[in-house]
Amino acid sequence: MLLNIITDFISFFKEIPQGLDVALTHFVEKHDVLTYALLCTIIFCETGLVITPFLPGDSLLFAAGAVAATVGAGVLNPMVLILAIFIAAIAGDHVNYLVGRFLGKKATGAKILGFTIKPEYLEKTHKFYEKNGAKTLIIARFVPIVRTFAPFVAGVGQMNYIKFVSNCLVGGLLWVCSMIMLGYFLGSFEFVKKNFEIVVFLIIGVSLIPVMLEVIKARMKKDKSTSDKK
Repeated sequence: MLLNIITDFISFFKEIPQGLDVALTHFVEKHDVLTYALLCTIIFCETGLVITPFLPGDSLLFAAGAVAATVGAGVLNPMVLILAIFIAAIAGDHVNYLVGRFLGKKATGAKILGFTIKPEYLEKTHKFYEKNGAKTLIIARFVPIVRTFAPFVAGVGQMNYIKFVSNCLVGGLLWVCSMIMLGYFLGSFEFVKKNFEIVVFLIIGVSLIPVMLEVIKARMKKDKSTSDKK
């Protein structure tokens, strides 16, 4: 039985090119509530392992919400889905943070892609996260790939643990609830079904707006500071 489940886990990833909603629906039809385990495992790895930032995150949550609306609460309950994936995401963040915190000082002097990690770089990272950590972690939650590395960098920078936990909880709840509920309420529309990938990319694009605004804001502040010095 375990071998069959592992085989179907692999089959799920093979079917993703056909559409996440299609692959997830097929998995639900075969394994019913075991789908929770599949989703939680993927989200845990996507948020908790720096070597797997390529795994689906936003698109998977949206697809999960859409499929939950289709198959019904008896198979995939949206509230249970939110709670389970929220716990998986927070657990992943903690693993990432603790690994980063453990490797932080030990990484001093190491070379990564020809770049030497110096003590002053770690200190700057620490100061940055103490000052901007809250905003950074919450916004980063909605950005693919960055979402994976943000907790790790927070750990490397020795960000205060209480601040880290509180902001992870807020960011995680906002991310999981918004993506799953969007999928749940929009996934049943025929237009969304026919243009699933396009809709997902649009949602991801909208979620990136706060990031772009922060970049523009930082750039304007930097330009103003430069002009004042002149």
